Amino acid sequence: MPRILLVEDDILFSDLLQQYLVKKGFEVVCAATGRQALRAQADKSFELALLDYRLPDTNGLDLLRQLRQSAPAMPVLLMTAYSDIRLAIEAMKMGASDYIIKPIHQEELLHGIQSALPDEKNARPSAGSSPKASHPASFVKGQSARSREVQEMLSLVSPTPISVIILGESGTGKEYAARFIHQNSKRSDKPFVAIDCGALGEELAASELFGHLKGAFTGAMTDKTGVFEHANGGTLFLDEIGNLSYEIQVMLLRVLQEKQLRRIGEQKLRPVDVRILVATNEDLRSAVQRGNFREDLYHRLNEFTISLPPLRERKDDLPLFISHFLAQANAELEKNVSSFSGEVLEMFARYDWPGNLREFKNIIKRCVLLTAGNEVESRVLPDEIKHYQPQGLASGGNSSDLYSKREEQEIQLIREVLEKTRYNKSRAALLLNIDRKTLYAKLRKYGLDQD
Repeated sequence: MPRILLVEDDILFSDLLQQYLVKKGFEVVCAATGRQALRAQADKSFELALLDYRLPDTNGLDLLRQLRQSAPAMPVLLMTAYSDIRLAIEAMKMGASDYIIKPIHQEELLHGIQSALPDEKNARPSAGSSPKASHPASFVKGQSARSREVQEMLSLVSPTPISVIILGESGTGKEYAARFIHQNSKRSDKPFVAIDCGALGEELAASELFGHLKGAFTGAMTDKTGVFEHANGGTLFLDEIGNLSYEIQVMLLRVLQEKQLRRIGEQKLRPVDVRILVATNEDLRSAVQRGNFREDLYHRLNEFTISLPPLRERKDDLPLFISHFLAQANAELEKNVSSFSGEVLEMFARYDWPGNLREFKNIIKRCVLLTAGNEVESRVLPDEIKHYQPQGLASGGNSSDLYSKREEQEIQLIREVLEKTRYNKSRAALLLNIDRKTLYAKLRKYGLDQD
């Protein structure tokens, strides 16, 4: 029976969720605070954690980070209001499996849990099992000018052996692009291994990447094969590579240059032959200038760069993605929804999709799940989409101006809070309702860490 850690401070809502999940065959342990959740995890192991974002003593992002330190492989689902969608996206960068939008529909919650659990038997993978990346559907070729340009670059670089940096906001399909490159390369019959560097704890990163011998450190109960060896002969995709520590970057560069590795605690060298694809949603050149990313590693990886456009810049592709994700959702949920009302299509075209294709896919699935007939109507959409109004357009601004203004407002707010807290970053993160890691990332992004 899979065991779930449910972290929710609304006791009535927590009880209702617990009763529903118990009826569906799960064992549920409830916690009302982050502190209670960490104590529960110390006492028991869980197959999945279900976290509310807003908690009395912490937030979902900070709790996610702490849970990840002791259980890096445990799937985590974040429950959040749609107004916090950007925070949910940040959680996925940190390793969350998915997010569930409040108000929660029981069927949607159950489907999210079943999808996040490791396999169809809801069994937990063994500690020594190989990384098991999801297998996305085939890469969808867009029809817009931006999409055709990206497709041309992907087709050009795929047959070559060179390393590729894939740039793009969260949810733009960077792993899909990496899989396309692999499937159209000369290594297509060899392994494709994807790993999220943002979900790797600093202590475990070297072990996950390069492996270790039994007894190499506390907790190393058996020999472990790292992802480089799992991908030997094929392609290794390192997502969110900018999150790797400086020390791990040094080790990574050595492996790429020498094409051999040494497991932790081992003396002999093992030959490895992998093609490296990496992805990031930040500017690695700026990270190099700040001293957060090694310049020699950057140049070793940057043999070719592809930038994936956000969904808001490729609205011409919406009909194609609607058709693709609708077919997926119908097959997955065993439904037969055939169309969307004109009102819904207008709302889709107006919305800015901060979560890009990942958010769009989740919304299509939600619509299909909640639609009883054949046509999706606007009543099943979240209020954030139904009532969304583009800002700045009435005065003639464009989307790029809008996003620049948002960044300016965010910079101003962060400066004000830092001054208010006398540059105590822990207190500033608390007042801003973000975790410290996110605050540090924003300080680096905006150059405020030099202030």
